[in-house]
Amino acid sequence: MKNRIWKRLGTAVLAAALAVGSVSGASIYASAEEAAPSGEFTGEMVRSFLTGKMVPDTIGRARAISVMYNNIQSALPQSGIANAEVVYEAPVEGGITRLMGILEDYQDVDRIGSVRSSRNYFVYFAREFDTYYLHFGQAVYALDLLNRPETLNLSGLEEAGEGEGDIMYYRSDDFEAPHNVFTNYELVQKGIKFRKYPVTYSDEYLAQNGHYQFAQDGAPVTLEGGADAVVVVPGYEYNSAYFTYDSSTGKYSRYQYGGPQIDMLTGNGLTYTNIILQYCSWEPFDENGYLNIDTISGGEGKYITNGKAVDITWRKDAFNEEDTFAEENFGVTHYYDLNGNEITLNQGKTWVCIVQDTKSDQVALYPDTDSFVNSGN
Repeated sequence: MKNRIWKRLGTAVLAAALAVGSVSGASIYASAEEAAPSGEFTGEMVRSFLTGKMVPDTIGRARAISVMYNNIQSALPQSGIANAEVVYEAPVEGGITRLMGILEDYQDVDRIGSVRSSRNYFVYFAREFDTYYLHFGQAVYALDLLNRPETLNLSGLEEAGEGEGDIMYYRSDDFEAPHNVFTNYELVQKGIKFRKYPVTYSDEYLAQNGHYQFAQDGAPVTLEGGADAVVVVPGYEYNSAYFTYDSSTGKYSRYQYGGPQIDMLTGNGLTYTNIILQYCSWEPFDENGYLNIDTISGGEGKYITNGKAVDITWRKDAFNEEDTFAEENFGVTHYYDLNGNEITLNQGKTWVCIVQDTKSDQVALYPDTDSFVNSGN
């Protein structure tokens, strides 16, 4: 099977977790005692690796955070998600979806969350953006990945952390547990300092100029000849998610659970310039419904922007099925059109929907809102 590597991962991780062991290995840093570098920022303007827009280097070259967001109704609305320049949405057990927001511009956000637990495939997404990874709890299948020295793990629980949880997370009184764990910029910085993590991106990530390929200023991607995509339905049944395009702004608004998805701090709806639907092979990890989603072997999908959609493929530069923790498995995912050209994203925020390949037939695109309404969705 295409994702047999993940089956081996599940077996190995479960055995390791039951033994309460952790994976050993040489750190990519000089020593555990080495203090985190302060970072040298001048305030000059640089291209954001997440949006392609010009931002101060204090934002665009300070390492971003990837935050696990709760996405069930009792945990809504989320806080700080409007500041996520990239959002990953993926199914977890029970048919619900969980979100991972990647934030670089969050210095003035009062609170971020609620923060929830990790699944193994989200660790791969965070690693390919070279970010810190924030979570409160984890599935057993994520433990070995979280405990790798190369994973910039900021855990709320000591099973996958080193005590930073007591420093950087708190519980609020306006949501019920377990949906009430939050953090903020100052607390995140304390966690980074506690773990002695570097504050800037790795030399390798800087050399490859980040993750995405963005359109140049004044030359937007129009996807002429693409299918009309005014309403985009990724096919998630539990939250009935969809996006609607506003030609006056060039952005897609996000809806779920029968209404707009908003940020609690702003009261405003979430909007995105780009949508990527990434179809992934998968299988169940166990009888408890944990999903074993393949993030490395490649597949198909769609790229959507400016009211149009095109079919794409996705793949990494290389991957290693024999070694779960091989560095190439954490490399950047590239997206290509059907002519083999790497796609160019429009400048702005991006939402990535991870879709189980066996459910890709539930994806729907509509040329206008009337067609969507008349479809019964």
